[in-house]
Amino acid sequence: MLIDTKNMISVTDANRNFTKATRMAEQNGSVVIMKGNRARYILMDIDQNPQLNMTQEEKMEYLGRKILKEHLEAFKELAK
Repeated sequence: MLIDTKNMISVTDANRNFTKATRMAEQNGSVVIMKGNRARYILMDIDQNPQLNMTQEEKMEYLGRKILKEHLEAFKELAK
């Protein structure tokens, strides 16, 4: 997972100003909360992350399509 440095907040800042953290999540879909100079937590806007609302079957179908798309040439070669 790539982390945008503009989308990070310290745990101290998040505790002091939770509204700021939620606004960042609303604008960017999620915000990474740092603790001890390490990414430790992710605050996510559920409305901007539709995968969170998927059923197990939908998640499996999504992953299957993603794998097929990423490795289509290898699957075509194997099918020969």
